[in-house]
Amino acid sequence: MLKDMILNKQSGILTYGMSPPKEDNTEEKIAEIAQKQIDRLKGLDIDALILYDVQEESDRIDQERPFPYSTMLDPELYSKQYLHALEVPKIIYRCVGKYSENELTQWVRKDTDQQRYTVYVGASSSQQDVKLELADAYRISKQNNDNLSFGGVIIPERHMVKNDEHLRVVNKVKQGCDYFISQATYNIEASKNFLSDYYHHCKENEIEMVPILFNLAPCGSTKTLEFMKWLGISIPRWLENELKYSSDVLDKSIQLTTKIFEELFEFGLEKGIPIGCSVESVSTRKVEIEASVQMVKDIKVMLDRKRLVDVSR
Repeated sequence: MLKDMILNKQSGILTYGMSPPKEDNTEEKIAEIAQKQIDRLKGLDIDALILYDVQEESDRIDQERPFPYSTMLDPELYSKQYLHALEVPKIIYRCVGKYSENELTQWVRKDTDQQRYTVYVGASSSQQDVKLELADAYRISKQNNDNLSFGGVIIPERHMVKNDEHLRVVNKVKQGCDYFISQATYNIEASKNFLSDYYHHCKENEIEMVPILFNLAPCGSTKTLEFMKWLGISIPRWLENELKYSSDVLDKSIQLTTKIFEELFEFGLEKGIPIGCSVESVSTRKVEIEASVQMVKDIKVMLDRKRLVDVSR
């Protein structure tokens, strides 16, 4: 059960993430999209399904967005009305800056008799106008619903510049965060630097480490690669070249990201850091979505094998 895995600080949590359909789709089209997603995911052995709360982020960067922005359905509405056939816990992302305190409080107080999960996301940039700060969202949740387990977002690449991402995590844990999910992981050095500082800080200060889920997303084209870079995903030059000049960009990205996660997972096992994985496709292309589903299956096999080896040591 997801709640037990989070509370027991277990390694190997595996999730799949996706965005809801566009809000301007007809009800019939939304139902059609949902059924396709259900058919793809119903056989996956995942611990939770993540549904993103998408924000435009145009104020974060001056470059033109490679793919046009569209308003998406509310992730919780999509979950309840269209994805109830998927009987796995749903982790609902919430971009807290667009909600007033009253709006978020009302949402938090819903279904208090049920175990729910969310990830709170802050502003995409310091220029973004916000109604609510992350600290307010944490406070509202703790005050109003003990059955709402909330997590946060980590950006290991930010650690290479500011060297304080581990302190951000520790501070958010003190405010109630039970777990963290990264943006798409392509920079292993940034991720290991963060994990190392997180581990040693927690060890020195006798702080229990919470699960860190590293996000993996296949890249199937140069346009997807440009979109990833626009999103702020850090892709080292050597790795970008490996993708751009590969005869099969998608296959190469799967090989590279799977290897990156395997190394991060082993790094976590050695130090007792609970590491998990979240897979998604940032592209709507069928081939990339299907590749992400296959990645979940491959990662699941790898996680089970690594945990068996660790137990036998």
